[in-house]
Amino acid sequence: MRTRFLQFAGAALIALGLSVPASAQQYRQELRHSTTPCQGDGPAVWINVTDVAASRGTLRVQLYRGTEGDWLERGRWLHRIEVPARAGSQQVCMPVPSTGNYAIAIRHDLNGNGRTDITSDGGGMSNNPSINIFNLGRPSVDRTRFSIGREVKPMTIRMRYM
Repeated sequence: MRTRFLQFAGAALIALGLSVPASAQQYRQELRHSTTPCQGDGPAVWINVTDVAASRGTLRVQLYRGTEGDWLERGRWLHRIEVPARAGSQQVCMPVPSTGNYAIAIRHDLNGNGRTDITSDGGGMSNNPSINIFNLGRPSVDRTRFSIGREVKPMTIRMRYM
């Protein structure tokens, strides 16, 4: 009952144009890609994804709260957008539930099998932290976190492949 109330309260606040408290934000919302949120006042992130290796497979863009407890934890993403991959650069608009601190992770599922294939799939993260064999692609949230207010924040994320 409490969960249903929080969902209703969060939807009502969004409808009124108010911020939703972090505790009421729902995890795992799969969204269709739309540029509309990036044409308004925000909050949203207009991501320029660069160095995409091939025009095959899927880019999966996930938004996380900028907390250690949520960053890259299974099922702890807030929004997910999947788009067909295009070699070179492409843009993705990621709406953000409210002002605050967030982090973004992108995975290029090159063969479209829905699994992470370390030797072929690519990845990128907000703030473009270095990824090496010692941190196995899991930079801390401190290196990927960004703040957003009521704006459309431009961001470039560079894809990297093994």
